[in-house]
Amino acid sequence: MSLKQINPRNAVLLLIILVTAILRLAAFTGWGPLTIFTPIGAMALFGGAYFSGNVKPFAFPLLTLFISDVVLTFTLFSDSEYRDGLLYNGWVWTYGAFALMTIAGKLIIRDVTVKNIVIAVIVSTLIHWLVSDIGACVVEKEFTFSLYTQRLITALPYEWRFLGGTAIYSALLFGLFEWLQTKYTALQPSTFQ
Repeated sequence: MSLKQINPRNAVLLLIILVTAILRLAAFTGWGPLTIFTPIGAMALFGGAYFSGNVKPFAFPLLTLFISDVVLTFTLFSDSEYRDGLLYNGWVWTYGAFALMTIAGKLIIRDVTVKNIVIAVIVSTLIHWLVSDIGACVVEKEFTFSLYTQRLITALPYEWRFLGGTAIYSALLFGLFEWLQTKYTALQPSTFQ
């Protein structure tokens, strides 16, 4: 494959997602003012909204999430009791939540407008809150409604930060790429993707 065959739009989208993953890793080192917010919800929405096809919208955000999870698992969380082989316990539920958030981005943000992005941010936060906490219950090997409700309540402070991070990073990612598309026509969608 030569450089001429690489689609510039997909290359820039992938670069933006990779930078977002680096920002996620940087959050765990205490770097920067936005470190208490996570960019991965925005990454899922961004991938779902801009990548065409059935595989790319999921592949790039989930692969980037996986790579950053592996880095975190073997560095900061290497001695964690929640580690399960390559990743952490309950990772399937977290990845399922991000796949659903990517679908939300694909379905809700067909047209990139502030209204659609706000709706997608709220929906993705609800998905993350409701689905990933199932994984926390399953890890404890006793899924009951009361335990699940307790987990949902306990997760509220984190989910508020998740909402804030998804909103902030969505504004940055979508705003940056929409601006880039106006400056560089090669980044605009084509019918031959």
